Parts: sequence; C-alpha cells; structure tokens
Amino acid sequence: MSAEAALAKAIETHAGDIFLASSLGADSAVLLHMVSRIRPDLPIYFLDTGKHFRQTLAYRDTLVDRLGLTNFINVHPDPDQLRDVDPTGDLHETMPDACCAVRKVEPLKHAVGRYGAQITGRKRYQTPERAEMPIYEDLRDAGEGMVKINPLAYWSAKDVTAYIRRHDLPPHPMFALGYPSIGCQPCTTRVSEGEDPRAGRWRGQGKTECGIHMVDGKWQPVRREVKTFEAF
Repeated sequence: MSAEAALAKAIETHAGDIFLASSLGADSAVLLHMVSRIRPDLPIYFLDTGKHFRQTLAYRDTLVDRLGLTNFINVHPDPDQLRDVDPTGDLHETMPDACCAVRKVEPLKHAVGRYGAQITGRKRYQTPERAEMPIYEDLRDAGEGMVKINPLAYWSAKDVTAYIRRHDLPPHPMFALGYPSIGCQPCTTRVSEGEDPRAGRWRGQGKTECGIHMVDGKWQPVRREVKTFEAF
C-alpha cells in the first residue's frame, strides 16, 4: 500500500479509536496534509513542552490554519509536576530522560490513554533502532496496549522532500538553517553534512528517543511484519 492508502485504511479500520501525534518537525507537514484530505477532524495531538523553538509554534499555527485541521489539540505538562521535578527549568541538562518523561511521555499518555491506535511519522532511515520498523506495529503484547501505524516507514528523505514540493507545503523555518530533525530547543542542534538526520537530537548524551515510542524505558523490537492490512 502507498502511504496515503495505508493511512486511509487505518483511519477507516480504527474509526473513533485512532489519533495522530505530531511533533511539528521538519517532516510533519506530510502526514498533516494527508490527514487533511482524508479526515480533517481526526484528533491530532501536539506536545507543547514549553521548550520548543518559537518557529515551531508559529509553524504549528500556519499548518493548522492552512490545512483546515479542525481537531488539533495542544497537550501541556502538568504544572504541579513541573514545579516538583523541574522547578528551575534546567532538568534537561542533568536528566534528559526525566525531562522527556515529565514534558512528553506522561502528558501524552494521560491525554490519549483511551485510544487503541496511533499514527506516527516515523521512518526507517531515521535511526538504526527504526531500521526494521513495519507499517503496522502491534505492541499490545509488549504492554503498551496500542497499535501503531507508520505510513511513512519506507519513505526516504527524498520522498518527503518530493511530497512537500509537489503539494507546495510550507517548510519548517528551521530546516533551511541545518535542522533536519527538530525537537525541543535546548536538546536540538544543527546537523552537519553527512551526519545522521537525528544526530542533532540530544547530541553527546547517548539518547536517541524521547520515550513516547518505548515501553518500560526500552526500545521494543518489531513484533511482526504485517505487509497487508488483514490484521487490522
């Protein structure tokens, strides 16, 4: 299936029980555009961590307005929890995993706990851990209790660029400045030519994932490869 067909099938099959989590990163316009043409009222969750580049927040507003997304939900960390574990706002410097947990993992888990399926924008080429990732990923047996659909799993960076140009989608303002992967400002740096696209994320900290795609703190190996949608 093409990415569009896989996305449409997932939304149809899991109707009322599926959401998209968008980082509003460099590639996010692709899935948001596809959703706008298939189901513009699909629940879309964005983790407003309080640490994003201001350009990311402006990009969010631009895409939501331009694409006519009518069910876009901003998720914020719990302010009481932030006061307890990150009162000075510099937890990312000493305990990046704990910072991601309080600003991303826990807020998203609380917001989407009722859903059974999630759409992600992850791609195989991004990191070694994602190299074998299937389009349809059933993690319910791993304890996560959720199916994940990765429509762009087999896409390359060129595929992403071609789609954005073909549909005249606005690029993330940080992309042209050397940021092919964009997360929170304190934990994102420019990427040099020849480096992995996500090399600028948590640079030098031995960390490659924020935790929202992990179970019990560990990256889960692919449970099974599903090349058809018979399992949906």
